[in-house]
Amino acid sequence: MNWQSIAKQSLGFFPTPLHLLPALSSQLAGPQIYIKRDDLSGLALGGNKVRKLEFLLGDALRQQANCIITAGAAQSNHCRQTAAAAAKLNLPCFLLLGGNAPSEAQGNVLLDKLFGAQIRWAGEQRKGEGIDVLEQQLRSEGLNPYVVPYGGSDAVGCLGFAAALEELLQQQSDVDEIIFASSSGASHAGLMLAKRYLQSTIKLRGINIDKANHAEQSFNQRIANLASASALRFGLKEAFAADEVCLDDAYLGEGYGILGDAEREAIMLLAQTEGILLDPVYTAKAMVGLIARVRQGCYSPQQKILFWHTGGAPALFAYSQQLLS
Repeated sequence: MNWQSIAKQSLGFFPTPLHLLPALSSQLAGPQIYIKRDDLSGLALGGNKVRKLEFLLGDALRQQANCIITAGAAQSNHCRQTAAAAAKLNLPCFLLLGGNAPSEAQGNVLLDKLFGAQIRWAGEQRKGEGIDVLEQQLRSEGLNPYVVPYGGSDAVGCLGFAAALEELLQQQSDVDEIIFASSSGASHAGLMLAKRYLQSTIKLRGINIDKANHAEQSFNQRIANLASASALRFGLKEAFAADEVCLDDAYLGEGYGILGDAEREAIMLLAQTEGILLDPVYTAKAMVGLIARVRQGCYSPQQKILFWHTGGAPALFAYSQQLLS
């Protein structure tokens, strides 16, 4: 696909590594398990959001924005990477974070501050519900803000993971299934868009990490709509339906950002077999899904299953008591 037709700002180190996890594969005695290392994408200790931000901030520069706004939970990986990207481009960054200001800045909050972001605390609103108010306020002050949506999930942000699947297929084309954390939807939608366009047979299994998604009117439909909107943005007349979305709800645990026994086991298992760190909110839940499905005998020993590591390790430091209790 000719991604050069879409405005893009280089921010990360690509392609990210892809390799086999021999010790984990042996420990689970199932399929061959591979990992795509977006935790090594380069910007702000890595993470998948840099893929979306390359397109989103490219769009921001095209629109001559002079500051960036985004929102997320207190330990948002997306907000941390957005703050870093804005700093790299010398753009002021305003973050609307859920919760209240902590007594001590830890994990991603510490990094947000190091990158110079201006943080506004939003209480129970962790998905950018008040972002339009902040945008209006900044415009009234004479600024021209660019709003990066929650999770970087819009038609532009989806392009990051459409390009990512093409990158993966150039590295290894015989993967049977990709397992990844699915939250705000754009990574999932972008993979779906590229799968259809590239006529790939890879199975996409998004692991739902947020019970709040059930409160929305069909999260599957939202993902399908994002894929359709992104296709249109790229000039493709492709429509996606909700029943095309594979979103696995079986591993939600106790809810968003809550570290349970299954997530703790997943973090410890990958750390102690492969020396790789997961985050407590997203990748741990996705790994819970992979581990459970292998133990349930869902895959044959001949299959190749890819775990897409979307980053987030800095959040571990805010969960030290829960991890070691």
